[in-house]
Amino acid sequence: MGKPPKKKSLADKVRKTKTSSQIKNNAFEVKINRKKFDVLGRKSKHDVGLPGVSRSKAINKRKDTLLKEFRLKNKANKFVDRRFGEYDTKMAPEDKILQRFALERQRTQAKKDIYNLNEEEELTHYGQSLAEIEKLTDMVDSDSDSDEKGLLSAELTASNFGGGGGLLRKKRPGENDEDESQKHKSRQELIEELILKSKQEKRERQSQKEEAQELTEKLDQEWKSIQNLLVHKTPKAERMEEPEKPKLDDYDVMVRELGFEMKAQPSEKLKTPEELAKEERERLQKLEADRLKRMLGDVEENATQKQSHLSADDLNDGFILDNDDRKTLSYKDGKWNSDGGEEEGQEGEEGTGGEEEEDDEDGEDDGSGVDDEDDEEEEDEGEGGHSDLDSDQASGAEDEEEEENDEGEEEAAKAKPALSEEERKAMQEAAKAELPYTFAAPESFSDLKALLDGHSAEKQRLIVERIQKCNHPSLAAGNKAKLEKLFGFLLEYVGELAMRTPPELATVNIFIPQVYALCQLFPAAAHKVMQSLLGDSAHSMEESIEVKGRAAFPGLDMMIYLKIVALLFPTSDFRHPVTTPAFVYISQALTKCPVTSLESLSAGLVLCSLAVEFVSLSQRFVPELINFLLGLLHMAVPADTCTGYSVVPPFKQQGKASKLLLLSDAEASNSWSRKAIPLTSVHRVTASTDLEKDHYRLSVLHTCLDLVKRCTLLYRQLPSYVQIFQPVRTLLAKHLPVQSYPSSLQELHREILEAIPETPSKHAPLVFEKKKPIPLKLLEPKIVQVLDYGKKRGNTKEERERERLKHKYKKEFKGALRELRKDTRFLAQAKLSDIMSRDAERKRKVKELYGSLATQEGEWKALRMKKRK
Repeated sequence: MGKPPKKKSLADKVRKTKTSSQIKNNAFEVKINRKKFDVLGRKSKHDVGLPGVSRSKAINKRKDTLLKEFRLKNKANKFVDRRFGEYDTKMAPEDKILQRFALERQRTQAKKDIYNLNEEEELTHYGQSLAEIEKLTDMVDSDSDSDEKGLLSAELTASNFGGGGGLLRKKRPGENDEDESQKHKSRQELIEELILKSKQEKRERQSQKEEAQELTEKLDQEWKSIQNLLVHKTPKAERMEEPEKPKLDDYDVMVRELGFEMKAQPSEKLKTPEELAKEERERLQKLEADRLKRMLGDVEENATQKQSHLSADDLNDGFILDNDDRKTLSYKDGKWNSDGGEEEGQEGEEGTGGEEEEDDEDGEDDGSGVDDEDDEEEEDEGEGGHSDLDSDQASGAEDEEEEENDEGEEEAAKAKPALSEEERKAMQEAAKAELPYTFAAPESFSDLKALLDGHSAEKQRLIVERIQKCNHPSLAAGNKAKLEKLFGFLLEYVGELAMRTPPELATVNIFIPQVYALCQLFPAAAHKVMQSLLGDSAHSMEESIEVKGRAAFPGLDMMIYLKIVALLFPTSDFRHPVTTPAFVYISQALTKCPVTSLESLSAGLVLCSLAVEFVSLSQRFVPELINFLLGLLHMAVPADTCTGYSVVPPFKQQGKASKLLLLSDAEASNSWSRKAIPLTSVHRVTASTDLEKDHYRLSVLHTCLDLVKRCTLLYRQLPSYVQIFQPVRTLLAKHLPVQSYPSSLQELHREILEAIPETPSKHAPLVFEKKKPIPLKLLEPKIVQVLDYGKKRGNTKEERERERLKHKYKKEFKGALRELRKDTRFLAQAKLSDIMSRDAERKRKVKELYGSLATQEGEWKALRMKKRK
């Protein structure tokens, strides 16, 4: 058990009973804090007072400020009289009342729409609208309703709720003596008399209402009969002449016309690529099923024709108005002209006929059947004004079709004679000659080749397109792998077309969009296929160089692959998995493949054109390209020894192949005309005579000079631009016999010389330094010995001032935290005191309630005891 609490001694009690007056009167209790000196702007913390006085001052200050704010928090108990003129002492009370009344009227009679000028002010009488009163819409109350709604008579109240005492009440001074006989009546009789009396009063009220209604109707009829006799005077405001309305300008007229125009109708929901692919496959399957039926001679469905809608005025004589022969009249140059409309109509008919023929021919290619249906729908919508009639006719036609289908197909077949055997065979042969509409994806290159061989270029494109549509990746799980293989097969087939004799370049051009579409669907697979083709070709070139020391130029198939790479993939990337190997392959071919014939000249020019196309956006410098063009131009120089420039492999300064571009006859320039060098010249140059060969050499020189001009424009921004093209300028200016060339070549030669400055730039080319740069001498760090331990004091005045401000900031920060903690403690004590006071008040009230209940219980028990006694 714990120790009992220690009792307070008498001295402690006496010490507590000391009052503040005794402390104040005792001089020894006063504490005085003296200041040594006064500092301007510094708050004085020294004070003269008694022990604990400063703490009581702080508490009182918090009670006056912080506690009041806490009490008034989230409270708004201030009443402000916002009536007009309430605080204006200069206004008389009568003026205030009048002004307030006017403002109230303005508020109640304010217009709902401030821009509606036709809105009239509503007049009232005793709070009721005059317009409603004139309508006489007061309805007669129901028979069961009484005038005194919600009121009960005194007798009824007394009889029902008064316990019957009211019926036997004493007689008042003003009552008749007849009521004396009721004293001897029983309660049941009195209630029956009361019921009879209430019914009689109800009948009287009903009769009064009926009479009032009859009088009201009679008064209304008499008022209507004399209403027309009254003189109606228009108000003065209406009697004034209305001013003429201003005419609407063009803008207002346009706005009103736009308001009455037909609103745009919402378009149909755009279909996803998967939905479009599914619909296209279904359409092709339907067309293929129809073709197979025609191949088998099944024409039952074709024989059953839909019966068109016949109007009530149709004579059924078979007459069809093919052309509208009516002439349209027009007024032109002061004379009537009736031929223009006919000619225009004929031209329009011819144009539409041609379009229909084209659609019929190309219907197999791109699904023109769907397009024709869309065009017909648009034409029907564009006619306008008869859309309702068209819909009625269409619905009627559909009903007739349903009835005919219910009767059977036999009657429909009888309407048209059956086809003869010859016509049936012709139809079967035509169906067999058509291309199938659905194709399975080829599993190998031989399968694709078997599908495409024997068809024209357009039909081959159509076959590949239908293979893609029937095997779209969204239609089945394995279609993606099939189309990825198809991309490789197509590239292989394109290479085979290029290597044929003669090359089928038109067919290759038709297949490029199909290859592009497959590359967009499967970019990763396209990367792998192109990388494998480039790798195989580069590997074969390296093997040839290792064995023979030289390699032949790539074939036309490889050049077409390089062109396809430029079309399918970005060539401006710094590094790309396909274009970078292709670019390296071109550079290697320009460096390692010697030029020994006119065919190799054509192949080199094709590679140079591809290289320029590859770097047209990135402007990447290709030294192999400039060296190859310089070597080609050197082949047109007649002298063996040339100064100012030098050629690099695969070209030679002297030799038989170094004069391939020399003209055998200078007169050939007079008959030369510019022609594009065909790609087939990579395999074989068709020139047989010396004149044709000279013309071919001039075409090669023109193409070479054009590539040099393009390179000068491409690399103009390079700092070493002049140094790069200085050998080319020297060759063109001093060694090339341009005087014997045609004027177009001389003009191109002059433009190149103008583009390349004669004087080289003064800027030295960028080279690596032979020696490493000498590093700067390292200085030893300054070591300052710290001897002042303890307080950290700065060495300079700024550091000391900074340390002083830091110390002051910390001091103020700690003081603010201390005051915030005291404020929080004070508010917590105030909240606790409020809670304790509320609890004490609640306990007091509960105690009072218990006491009152105990008192009532005692009184009730005492009363109960008395009743028992």
